Amino acid sequence: MGRTTEHDEKLVEEIASHYEAILRLIGEDPDREGLLKTPVRAAKALLDITSGYRQDPLAVARQAVFEHDGSQMVIVKDIEFYSTCEHHILPFFGKISIGYIPDGKIIGLSKLARIVDNFARRLQVQERLTSQICHLLDRAMPTKGVIVACEGEHLCMKMRGVEKQDSSTVTYDYCGDFANDSSLRDEFMRLISR
Repeated sequence: MGRTTEHDEKLVEEIASHYEAILRLIGEDPDREGLLKTPVRAAKALLDITSGYRQDPLAVARQAVFEHDGSQMVIVKDIEFYSTCEHHILPFFGKISIGYIPDGKIIGLSKLARIVDNFARRLQVQERLTSQICHLLDRAMPTKGVIVACEGEHLCMKMRGVEKQDSSTVTYDYCGDFANDSSLRDEFMRLISR
């Protein structure tokens, strides 16, 4: 979480009190040795995995936009992400690949990973995560098109409910030239599958 403020400490304390109550509700003793610090650790972890709510992804993206004369596709593939399912508050994780066609500007490559983290570190569904990244990049700089592919594994499907261990979910979103030209989408898919 970075530097701790007095507000952060109060937030941790309040969330920890709820975790302590949950432990009691499920039949545990939060005063036993192994659980003494669990409510505080869980509160800090929750704030970390939801830190995207406290960041502005558009501001992050616009910190590193540079002039560029070229117009060929730029791809960053296999950006790992960890997120939390909003339906069960269980983790889902995987990899995201992003492609865009510059229109006079490019973005610093590390900013793409930061944008992924910003949206992933919220309560999410994979479909929205994919769309948010795509449309944020389209707003952050001039492009001729953006495409995002996401493959995720969801613990809400693996460790509870249907318990399908080998399942994964693939989502795509695109805009601009990628929406109008299926050959561009095909090229992107071919390049990220290498």
